[in-house]
Amino acid sequence: MSITVKDVEHVANLARLTLSEAEKEQFAGQLNAILKYAEKLNGLDTTGIEPTSHVLPLANVMRDDEPRESLPLEKALRNAPDEEDGQFKVPAVLE
Repeated sequence: MSITVKDVEHVANLARLTLSEAEKEQFAGQLNAILKYAEKLNGLDTTGIEPTSHVLPLANVMRDDEPRESLPLEKALRNAPDEEDGQFKVPAVLE
C-alpha cells in the first residue's frame, strides 16, 4: 500500500487543513516510510504465539464493591450554588 499526494490532499481536505505543495510531498513521504516500517511485522514468525492484548498480565486492583453509608443530604448540598427540594438546581441547558 502506498500513500499518494492525492491521498494526503483528501485527508487534509477532511481535516480542513491548507497545505503547501512541499508539505503534501513531505507528508506523503513520511506516511509511506511509516507504512514501510510497519510492513516489517509481516515478516515475523508468529506460529505458536498466543494472541494477547497486553504484554504484561493484568490484575484488577479495585476494591470490592461493598455498600456503605451515604453522605448526608445536608452535607452534600452544602456547597451547591442553588438547591430545590433536596436536589441541585442548575440552569436549563435544553429548550
